[in-house]
Amino acid sequence: MTVGAGRRMTAQNQGEVLMAHQVPSSGAGAVREFGYRPELERSTGRFASFAVAFAFVSIATGIFTTFGSTLNTSGPAGIWTWPIVVVGQLMVAFVFGSLAARIPVTGYAYQWMSRLANPVLGWIMGWVSFTFLAIVVVAVDYTIASSVLPVLLNYTGTANNSWAITAIVLVAQALLVGFSTRWSERVNNVAVSAELIGMVLLVLLLLVVGAFARDFDLGNLTSTGPVPHHGYLGLGDATHVGPWLMGTLLGAFTIVGFESAANLAEETKDPARVVPRAMWQAVLASGLLGFAFLLVVTLCAGDPTKLAKSGTPVADVISRVLGNWVGDALLVLVVLSIFACGLVILMSGVRLVWAMSRDERFPGHRVWHRVSPRTHTPLAATGLVFLVAELILAVFAHQTDALFSLFAAATLLPAVIYAATVVLYIVKRSSLPPSRGFTLGRFETPVLVLASIWLVFELAIFRDASFKKPWEYAGVMLLIGAVYLVGLLVRRGGSSSLAMPDMSSIDAALDTGAVPSGLEHA
Repeated sequence: MTVGAGRRMTAQNQGEVLMAHQVPSSGAGAVREFGYRPELERSTGRFASFAVAFAFVSIATGIFTTFGSTLNTSGPAGIWTWPIVVVGQLMVAFVFGSLAARIPVTGYAYQWMSRLANPVLGWIMGWVSFTFLAIVVVAVDYTIASSVLPVLLNYTGTANNSWAITAIVLVAQALLVGFSTRWSERVNNVAVSAELIGMVLLVLLLLVVGAFARDFDLGNLTSTGPVPHHGYLGLGDATHVGPWLMGTLLGAFTIVGFESAANLAEETKDPARVVPRAMWQAVLASGLLGFAFLLVVTLCAGDPTKLAKSGTPVADVISRVLGNWVGDALLVLVVLSIFACGLVILMSGVRLVWAMSRDERFPGHRVWHRVSPRTHTPLAATGLVFLVAELILAVFAHQTDALFSLFAAATLLPAVIYAATVVLYIVKRSSLPPSRGFTLGRFETPVLVLASIWLVFELAIFRDASFKKPWEYAGVMLLIGAVYLVGLLVRRGGSSSLAMPDMSSIDAALDTGAVPSGLEHA
């Protein structure tokens, strides 16, 4: 059944739906239940699902990218905003996990909003998600060229060589994603294992060597560095945020993307159980390990005011404390981790484009919805996301504050996505489809309250005038999307033409008891 045709489920379809409730939600029935024909290989296991979520979060990427900005806006003491972000994002991950266990279909928030609210809002959610993924892959890959390789290879980073290196990295990632999902997952699994081992080693070595060499400065943990003390803890005003609160961006940029595991739901074995666990475990593991790393780097930072002037502060600390040989070896692991992060982001963006194109919702959908019979991947969609990323890179590459603009935009957009999804859950909580593997249970209310408080707090930070360019990027992309959406609605004859595959027969069967008790969680 195709969405474009707008046909309701037949009796045979309804029989398949009921059968899907009587078997584990890991086979083809789990996809057919939502009105789709299985097209992707279901081969992603538990560790691979966790690796996808963990790689997207990538504490190595986030901290290497934003630590310098944090030193300049909040000083070393800004790292104490990290636990706040971790708790807030963990609550969001729980909400996402609860939805992923109910609607385990590729497209994550786009699917959830389309099916639980309405397809127009779902399309907007999908487009915002696409704009986020398109820019964050550039932000991540730009980190390799601007923050790590100059120290590792001992050269001076410029706008031109950072642009060229980032472009080459994007080519390598697109080739992997386009031609082999299995090889992409293998590379990512190795990289995630290397990141876990490498970050643990970095923490231990910096801790031991720094303590032995008496290179620790406990005062750094409360220092404001180059930031004046006056008004440091203040909330700010209508267009400016207090210095300490700006430190929240360090964690807000890093602890995002865990939902990428949900975007590979149709390729994951038993997704209703595996995907929710992968998301919250990735947030928790990243939060704990990332904070330990931040603490030791800050302790070993030396003069934070001087370090804030460096374009590669974290790499500088590692090389100074551990020496060039050990530092370089660990930086190689960091490069691998960042490459895997970009790889997963690109893969997630491709899957989103493919999912929206399958529903005939994305510009040029007739091309992007195709799955290559040879590679079993959305090859055309990979090419599109790659070209869009290269275009965004060309726009931002020669700006003097390119890295800040990129990571700020890549922090604003997921905050909007997370807030809309949490609101969706709150509004629809009494009428959600049954869960097959993860529920909030008695913790639902406190989770929703904490998630809501955190997201309001996070979004309030983006009132600061320094986020003008990210808002402009978001505005331009939303304008492009709005023009296409209006044209789509005019051509189709209204919003009713965007209806998703009908699930009313499932709900009716459950309400009348047609499905034996307990089997809806199978």
